Amino acid sequence: MYKLWNRNYLLILLTFLVSLLFLVPAAAQDETAPADIILLELRGVITSGQAAFIQRQLDELDPNNVQAVLILMDTPGGLVDATLDLNRAFGTVPVPVIVFVHPSGAIAASAGAFILVSSDIAAMAPGTTVGAAMPVALSPGGAEQAEEKTINFLAGHMRSLARQKGRPGDIAERFVTENLTLDSFEAEEQGIIDFTADNVTVLLEKLDGWEGEKGGRPFTLNTAGARLVEKEMILQERLQDKVSDPQIAFLLLMVGGMGLYFGLGMPGTIVPETLGGIALLLGIYGLGLFDTNTTGIIFIVLGFSLLVTEIFTAGFGILGIGGGVSLLIGAILLPSEPLMAADWYSSFRATAIGLALAVSVLSFLIVMVLIRSRRIWKSSGDFFAHAAKAIVIEELSPHGTVRMRGEYWKAYSYDGSTVLEGSEVDVLKQDGLTLIVRKPSPD
Repeated sequence: MYKLWNRNYLLILLTFLVSLLFLVPAAAQDETAPADIILLELRGVITSGQAAFIQRQLDELDPNNVQAVLILMDTPGGLVDATLDLNRAFGTVPVPVIVFVHPSGAIAASAGAFILVSSDIAAMAPGTTVGAAMPVALSPGGAEQAEEKTINFLAGHMRSLARQKGRPGDIAERFVTENLTLDSFEAEEQGIIDFTADNVTVLLEKLDGWEGEKGGRPFTLNTAGARLVEKEMILQERLQDKVSDPQIAFLLLMVGGMGLYFGLGMPGTIVPETLGGIALLLGIYGLGLFDTNTTGIIFIVLGFSLLVTEIFTAGFGILGIGGGVSLLIGAILLPSEPLMAADWYSSFRATAIGLALAVSVLSFLIVMVLIRSRRIWKSSGDFFAHAAKAIVIEELSPHGTVRMRGEYWKAYSYDGSTVLEGSEVDVLKQDGLTLIVRKPSPD
């Protein structure tokens, strides 16, 4: 009995030791597995939408599972505010930020030079260029050199960023003051970048074992076999990116101004004012005069206002479409409050977008039905037969609104006189979507 127990004991002990031989290497392998690297792209003009996208990724990353952020950049420049936001974000994120000007032929001009210099590790592919960061001021007449104080400020800021990252401040400053440009090899020789790399694979090989310091804490990169996790913009950031492009923002401002001008110059119209107002707000937002939170709230309020106006006035569906579009934009740009639950925002956005689409589709159908009915009646030749009459719904002075055969029409007093609300008028003729009316002749 003692020998049997002794054998069982030895068998259990042997099994335990064999298990350790398999488990220990696996555990050690898990512990040494490299953390992820977040992969972001910064292409084209640097806008507030792109800055918001990168900031969100930096804010949401988990330093326990992410060892670095890699940004692939190719940009001719962009907005000053968006660039400064990225400079601040790079300094506060707990993991190193790697900026790689890639592929061959890419550039890091103007604002791109600021972003490259402010990174923790800077690299460029052969055939790329950095520099030409002298600021310009945009105006309707074109681009012109910014004021001297703006140049001096940005030159000092560039010098400060370079020194903070251990790069030559005098060379970086010349990007702003002299529009200095350097190719990849010159940038490496001058110490503006840390090294060159042909592609991302070579970049990761050179980064493996890289030692540095971030926020007073040393770090060592382990990029061999690390997983690249690519991130993409959400809908809000895509809209923000498109609208904040300087060319699109100026175009929206022009369209908005022209819409309001023609709308106010032609009483009785609705389309130019509605579309012009929406375009003007988007243009102002695109130039950075309104932040995202303020713009989202303004569009939501505007959307509900247009819907209410459509209900109580003869908007012919145009105001309803404008209200739906405004609600849709406002829902996309809706600000996030940290103390509110994330699920609430998701459900609110879904409700607002659904309502906006439903109202827009319904208003569009109303417009199509009205246009179709007018075409049918006009082609029939007897639209104004039998002494057509109308009731004044909105006082004619001389423009206003009348109701004829159950429909609301814009109307104009034939002789320019004022016709009070509730009065009956004779319809003389149709001018587009406007009726020419006059007071009934006394018997």
